[in-house]
Amino acid sequence: MKLLVTGGAGFIGSNFIRYMMNSNPDYEIINLDVLTYAGNPDNLKDIDKNPNYTFIKGDICERGIVNAILDRHNVDTIVHFAAESHVGRSIADASAFVRTNVLGTHTLLECACSHHIRNFMHISTDEVYGSIQEGSFKESDSLAPSNPYSASKAGSDHLALSYFKTFNLPVIVTRCTNNFGPYQYPEKLIPLFVTNLLDGNNVLIHGTGKYVRDWIHVIDHCRAIEFLLNHGDAGEVYNISGGNEKTNFEITQKILALLSRDNSMIEYVTDRLGQDFRYSLDSSKIQKIGWKPRYSFDEALKETIAWYTRNEWWWRPLKK
Repeated sequence: MKLLVTGGAGFIGSNFIRYMMNSNPDYEIINLDVLTYAGNPDNLKDIDKNPNYTFIKGDICERGIVNAILDRHNVDTIVHFAAESHVGRSIADASAFVRTNVLGTHTLLECACSHHIRNFMHISTDEVYGSIQEGSFKESDSLAPSNPYSASKAGSDHLALSYFKTFNLPVIVTRCTNNFGPYQYPEKLIPLFVTNLLDGNNVLIHGTGKYVRDWIHVIDHCRAIEFLLNHGDAGEVYNISGGNEKTNFEITQKILALLSRDNSMIEYVTDRLGQDFRYSLDSSKIQKIGWKPRYSFDEALKETIAWYTRNEWWWRPLKK
């Protein structure tokens, strides 16, 4: 298999590339990333000399670059991670989110059609569904995004699925819950809190900290994507979840305990605009065909904190 991975220098993309190169050493993987603030070449420093790995700095919105890669490398599969993904940044300025998440996805879809790509995996998010008080969202539920980031992702989901219906492009859309693990940019909750505490700084909780998210270790997400490349059906949407619903306050308590800190390190701040109360996904569809998460939340969180503790060289320049 010859894969083009977009956004492969980011958190989930880089973990996916490393995971795939370890589990499928004969695959050729091309990583296309424009290297915005969240794209970090150090995420894949350990494999950049692998002869089956190629990094190309470029923008998914540039059709000439995408077409040249597909031609030169005879790509048969695209796994599309590249996206602007920070809610707060999208509220401050949504233009980059519309450009990358919608127009960039459109460019990839057009190029994929002209090159008869065999698999197009579009990586989305649980946030496209909006908030849910009780129960869990199924793939057939309507989308109701609450902020510019999730709205741009919902738009790209619809666009990707339309290319299956109109042009028979073999698209699969995945929607996953909150990921955590190594190499996550320290603006996200877990790495931000861990690195703040390691530096002796407070952690900031929005509102009361009662917002609920489901958490999944990034490698379980990578396993699910690999599974769907082999067993998923084109034109389908698959929810991916870890079954670990926690409030932000609960997550904070666990991190404090593992780092031997107490509640004096918590500072409460005003709620963020466009904040959804609870995200929850029903992932029975993918579990019925053979995938399920392997990592327990507590053990994975412990390993994640240990990774950030050992790898200050990676996160300290980013915090500056």
